[in-house]
Amino acid sequence: MRLLIVNPNISESLSQLMEDTARRAAAPGTEITMLTAPFGVEYIETRFEAIIGAYAAATMVAEHAAGHDAVVIAAFGDPGLAGIREILDVPVIGVTEAALASACLLGSRFSIVAISRRITAWYRESVEQNGLIGRLASIRSLDRPLGDVASVQTDNAARLKELCMDAIEHDGADVIIPAGAPLSGLARTIAADVPVPLVDSVSSAVRHAESLVAMKTGAARAGSFARPPTKPVKGLPEPLMRLMRGA
Repeated sequence: MRLLIVNPNISESLSQLMEDTARRAAAPGTEITMLTAPFGVEYIETRFEAIIGAYAAATMVAEHAAGHDAVVIAAFGDPGLAGIREILDVPVIGVTEAALASACLLGSRFSIVAISRRITAWYRESVEQNGLIGRLASIRSLDRPLGDVASVQTDNAARLKELCMDAIEHDGADVIIPAGAPLSGLARTIAADVPVPLVDSVSSAVRHAESLVAMKTGAARAGSFARPPTKPVKGLPEPLMRLMRGA
């Protein structure tokens, strides 16, 4: 199968981190195309930045989705996921929903470990939108200014482990989700030091995408995720207009 992974952030280093994680998780024979947003912000942290990221994801999908069997939106919070799912006939998976689904299969309550306090409000809303707020034990986050986002894991290694342990010991978490592109792969590297399951969001999205393709579920021809009606469009990039016209 061919899997398209789109990073709605502009950071090439984060794309490389996620691509490495995705390739570790993918089944033999899965081909991965990794794309980085050509415009936007270094990493999405707020609701407004998520709007920009959603548009960036939509433009990348319009240009490159053809010939792929599934698409992954690779930013925690899944910017643009629902709309992109409407417009494509292949499975579209968000790293957030994939991680949450995996966490729910591993325990009753999960906690999210995030890279900043500002990002936690958007993450909480993402959990609510997925209908799982009752299973959220906590969101714990780093509370210091970030340097290079690509080195968040190494710069804050000890503190990230402490946050995981706090979520377990004080919040009752059965599962930990290290959230966001800068923490891709962290679950693998600290698994021996954390006594509950850790869920990597990119790895989850890759494996869920592979499963849905193998299941041959078919595309939505009715319901709320059926393709939007064709109507006049103006001023959009040509690939987006073609996609909206059903070409």
